[in-house]
Amino acid sequence: MTELIGASLPRPDALGKVTGATCYPADLVRPGMLHAQVVFAHRPHARILSIKTTAALAFPGVVAVLTAQDVPYNAFGLIEADQPVLCQDVVRFEGDKVALVVAETKQAASTAAALVAVDYEDLPAVTDTQTALASAAPLVDERRGSNLLFHFPLRKGDIAQAFAEADAVVEETFTTTWQEHAFLQPEAGIAYIDEQGRLVLEAAGQWLHEDRRQLAQMLKLPEEQVVIRYAAIGGAFGGREDLSMQHVLALAAWKLQRPVALVWSREESMIGHHKRHPVTISCRWGGKRDGKITAIEATVVADGGAYASTSVEVVKDIALFASGCYEIENIAVDGYAVYTNNIPAGAFRGFGAPQAQFASELMLTRLAQSLQLDPAELRRRNIYREGSLEPTQQPLPAGVSALLVLERCLEEARSRWGYGEPQTQTTGHLKQGIGIACGIKNVGYSFGFPEQATATVEVYGQAELERADVRIGAADVGQGSHLVLRQIVAETLQLPLDKVTMICTDSSESPNAGSASASRMTFMGGRAVHDAAHEARNKWSYTDEYQAQATVQYRAPHTTAIDPVTYSGVPNYCYGYAAQAVKVEVNTLTGQVQVLGIISVHDVGKAINMQQVTGQIEGCLAQALGYALIENFQMKQGRVLTPYFSTYLLPTVLDMPTEIVPIVLELADPHGPYGARGVAEMPLVPFAPAVASAIHNATGAWLHQLPMTPERVLAALHTQTIQPTS
Repeated sequence: MTELIGASLPRPDALGKVTGATCYPADLVRPGMLHAQVVFAHRPHARILSIKTTAALAFPGVVAVLTAQDVPYNAFGLIEADQPVLCQDVVRFEGDKVALVVAETKQAASTAAALVAVDYEDLPAVTDTQTALASAAPLVDERRGSNLLFHFPLRKGDIAQAFAEADAVVEETFTTTWQEHAFLQPEAGIAYIDEQGRLVLEAAGQWLHEDRRQLAQMLKLPEEQVVIRYAAIGGAFGGREDLSMQHVLALAAWKLQRPVALVWSREESMIGHHKRHPVTISCRWGGKRDGKITAIEATVVADGGAYASTSVEVVKDIALFASGCYEIENIAVDGYAVYTNNIPAGAFRGFGAPQAQFASELMLTRLAQSLQLDPAELRRRNIYREGSLEPTQQPLPAGVSALLVLERCLEEARSRWGYGEPQTQTTGHLKQGIGIACGIKNVGYSFGFPEQATATVEVYGQAELERADVRIGAADVGQGSHLVLRQIVAETLQLPLDKVTMICTDSSESPNAGSASASRMTFMGGRAVHDAAHEARNKWSYTDEYQAQATVQYRAPHTTAIDPVTYSGVPNYCYGYAAQAVKVEVNTLTGQVQVLGIISVHDVGKAINMQQVTGQIEGCLAQALGYALIENFQMKQGRVLTPYFSTYLLPTVLDMPTEIVPIVLELADPHGPYGARGVAEMPLVPFAPAVASAIHNATGAWLHQLPMTPERVLAALHTQTIQPTS
């Protein structure tokens, strides 16, 4: 049989997607279903004085108008249930939901929603973190008594002495903004009561069993009374981790005992789900002339918006990665997550690592310049190696490949672009430069968060194995996880791929595999199906039965919370390492930055499907380019100014360079299936600082704010004498 691990097998769902045959959630809507329409607050902070539904209820075709009093348990949240399903007393951001109109047609529901009369008393809104943390600031949530959601300190070594002994110290403040997930398929779904009396919700998400848990809690039902099924998922990137419309859709179907559909417009999607955290990072780095980075100090302030979502965990990661992928003996980092009346911020591909390492990589490059060292050499002298201690004072998980990844990137940049050689002086307005950056990102959940994946494998055969059924509640959000898991099982059982059937999209049929996030599904889901397949085969080989079954819950190596006294702990069980070289051309008259080439080097442990790995790298680079240069989600006084793709600009194929070089290293992880580790998020981490370094290499100008729009590039140029640097 052909070796399946590493093979670039074609996606079985590709044909349906390109022909339009694939069924996405909006395609599930059928004649006779009721249609729901959300009544949004459309204001950042207000007290609800009254909600009048009489006119809406009287509109022809309207079946019901649901409000907070119709919700059995009116709170939800991925980690902390601090968000109301439907607001009763106060709205805290403009995407808060106040009522839900349900009607016989979509048009009737939409028209009647405008007839719901809500009387508000506007309250002072806090829309920046500095104001939110002031002692006299209005409270976003009066129940908490503070706008500070979370403070995460990290300490290592003697920071004061290290700075006193440093030969050079550099300081800077970096800011990043929100980023919209911009998945192709806006939120949509249907909900109904099945013949067993269960509530069934068919939509798109990232974690079947977490969606089920939250909906069951909201409706005060046993979890087995709620079934979640995923149709094809048109992208996620973290944007489907939190509930957005699933809860109100489920509420309507349960209350009315009729099938209900809800399909959001792009504008509703833009205000209705969370974004990447905007972050301000003020930092100071010190180093010695021998190339040793001696100290870093950073204050991280993240705008979490109106509700907690995953802000606590994101801030932990930003603090952890504030020193990048470098072993530094003296560290003092303070991370703060802050409530504001802005749109909530939550999970987004990279989960804090891109923000943290935009700052850390540029600080390292600036420190190298101050020490008169080559930035690549300063990286080489300080980068993580096997046995290096993390900021939490514990050795890194085994399989540290950061230096090998960096060296390969430098080698490729030298051979392809002449990186490190003297640059030719240019006299025109177009300046070219090359930038280098490294990156690190955890695989899986961190800081003691429960991490497991469960799979059931049934094998069938007489004298030899003939086929297998695999049950695992793993979401395929477009990354191809179902094919990867299938390849792992087929290889483990030595079966042809077409003899392995995947059952993955129904919470009542497949066990909990955790979320399709944190670059974890190949690692965690892969280990679960691998181990279950191995155990099922062993059972079958010791019996005369035609069928054998095994269920395995794989638990990742242990992680821990950080000790609040010693600041020590084991934050993660696996990391992915990346290094990138980026070549740009800067138009010094317009500020336009054109990316000419990207070299992106990644250690993936083992590529289960090489084509999918390189596809993940290339796709992620498009998102990274948008984050670095183009995507500028804007809010003013708590209101979204960019709710359409006509105002929130995204990169197109014309913005991508023709030279994209994904390089895959396969240095096996000791725990991953066949040595695999995740790769989906890693290309986003070093890209923005690599671009910023390339702009500096071309022009001498430093940029500290994302996105690096033409206006910001021009502003930076005007503070510089245009002079290429080596």
